[in-house]
Amino acid sequence: MSYSSGRGLRADALGTSDTVVMAVAGSAPAYSIAAGTAVLAGAVGLASPAALLYCAIPMAGIALAFSRLGRIDVNAGASYSWVGRTLHPFLGFLSGWALVVSATIFMVAGSLPAGSMTLALFDADLADDTALSTVVGAAWFLVMLGVVLGGARLTVRAQLLMTGVESAILVLFALLAFLHQDTARSFDPSWLGPGHFDGVSGFASGALVAAFFYWGWDVTGNLSEETRDSRRTCGLAGLIGLGAVFVLFEVFTVAANVILTSDQVQHSGAGVLAVLGEEIWPGWGGRLLTVAVMLSTIATLETTLVQVTRSLFAMGRDRTMPAALGRVHARWNTPWVACAVVGTVALALFVASNALGTVGDILGDAISAMGLQIAVYYGLAGLAAVVAYRRTLLSSPAAFLLGGVWPLSGSLFMFWVFAESLGELSPSAVAIGLGGLAAGVVPMLWFWRRGSEYYRPARLDASRTVEARSVPGLSPAARSASYEGLPTDF
Repeated sequence: MSYSSGRGLRADALGTSDTVVMAVAGSAPAYSIAAGTAVLAGAVGLASPAALLYCAIPMAGIALAFSRLGRIDVNAGASYSWVGRTLHPFLGFLSGWALVVSATIFMVAGSLPAGSMTLALFDADLADDTALSTVVGAAWFLVMLGVVLGGARLTVRAQLLMTGVESAILVLFALLAFLHQDTARSFDPSWLGPGHFDGVSGFASGALVAAFFYWGWDVTGNLSEETRDSRRTCGLAGLIGLGAVFVLFEVFTVAANVILTSDQVQHSGAGVLAVLGEEIWPGWGGRLLTVAVMLSTIATLETTLVQVTRSLFAMGRDRTMPAALGRVHARWNTPWVACAVVGTVALALFVASNALGTVGDILGDAISAMGLQIAVYYGLAGLAAVVAYRRTLLSSPAAFLLGGVWPLSGSLFMFWVFAESLGELSPSAVAIGLGGLAAGVVPMLWFWRRGSEYYRPARLDASRTVEARSVPGLSPAARSASYEGLPTDF
């Protein structure tokens, strides 16, 4: 095999439908419902549908921010680049670092359910074996790492299969849930209102878990250098993907409230979809939804690997992390060093996770910790969009609403959820969340002192066209100094 440090990612590898599939797979509807429903119910009880609804509104503002920023700066680092070029390079680095850390934590939080769900298809008792679940989950992780290393086209082909089957199963059970007669309680419209939240702090705790539900659609931003007409395609795909998973999340959380008792939801943990499936379709229902969760988990492992490896690639290219991370495989046009580093770190975390408790314990703390980190980089991206478009906000009512008010509201919501949740989370979740962010200060200051060009950025301004040379043929050193985004008609 041959390797190259002077090549870029493969341009124009993906189309609109491909990126929409990646956005849906990134949010992993079946996995998010399975892993997050019991956690969300523990935080807000029957108000789970309301938490997802109220979080979707500001989340759409963040999706608008990603869409608008992607039009003026096409960069695999996404928020890492955008925040650094609008707010401050230190904040940009921490934004990218937050994604890298949250994605790395997810390697454990995602791989364990992938292993346990696979085992559950053969023997339900084996699913509770943390060590065996870790081994099987690690095997799935390595398979997905190989797929991601194989290039963007192979990645999307795998997603079309996994996400297609997962979505078909979820739609089928959404219809069956609507027709189901034997229910624990009747539907109550108040589940969509604010009345069931335990005060402001209770709402914030629920919103933090809800943010984890939605997380992942922004993988389209990290794929922008590999997508055709990415200035339009990536943002549109993110919005479509967010809308699709919102509908599925609402349908299944309402179905869980109606069909299952509160004890069933709490005690089933990450197996809540299997329990729901058994209630809806005894015999086959549990197995089919277990298959959906397994496919969803494996699929989102792949999209998370795309996000973290592309982010590390951009950091290596900019010399804000070791330059080797910016190396690209000559045949597959993928950041092979970043893939190798992520794989090594994740496998070490798999081993360490066995000392942390059961699958359910690990999921609970990991989801809350990731929620803190997600809130940070989403909030910074929303604020960056407002700053980048500040000179155009008064050009029309639509520009003021879609480019200013909505992204800013989403940003402020994320920061509020972050601050409000700190007093409500377990000490371990806070330690993982804040400790992971704080660790980024060390490489940030180290490479800042070494003079990375990233820390002297050309500022993003949507009121003028950003001129740049073509990226793929440049050497890493030239790219780190001149890569400012592709020409745009803004």
